[in-house]
Amino acid sequence: QVQLVESGGGLVQAGGSLRLSCAASGRTFSSYAMGWFRQAPGKEREFVAAITHYGASTRYADSVKARFTISRGNAKNTVYLQMNSPKPEDTGVYYCSARRSFLTSTNPNCYGGWGPGTQVTVSS
Repeated sequence: QVQLVESGGGLVQAGGSLRLSCAASGRTFSSYAMGWFRQAPGKEREFVAAITHYGASTRYADSVKARFTISRGNAKNTVYLQMNSPKPEDTGVYYCSARRSFLTSTNPNCYGGWGPGTQVTVSS
């Protein structure tokens, strides 16, 4: 299983932008679909975005569609989440995770190898 470390979180104003990165260990990164999830205080972890193993297909939660973009660089073993026009309700700890499959999923139980997360706080 890959090991993952997220970075790039911080405090951002609503309407600004932020880019999260997730670095993966191992030489089989391109064998994994990747997902971003988030968890706000007192709430369950929820799906944000996912991308297939070579990046040909992406999917998004309705709440972030047209504002967030997921991408990956397999040569760098990294997956990204570009957050444009964030809203206060986007605040939470953001996690990336890997799924050893050519298909993505919105279910966090279908993923493994969770990173420690990175905090994103959006101020109004």
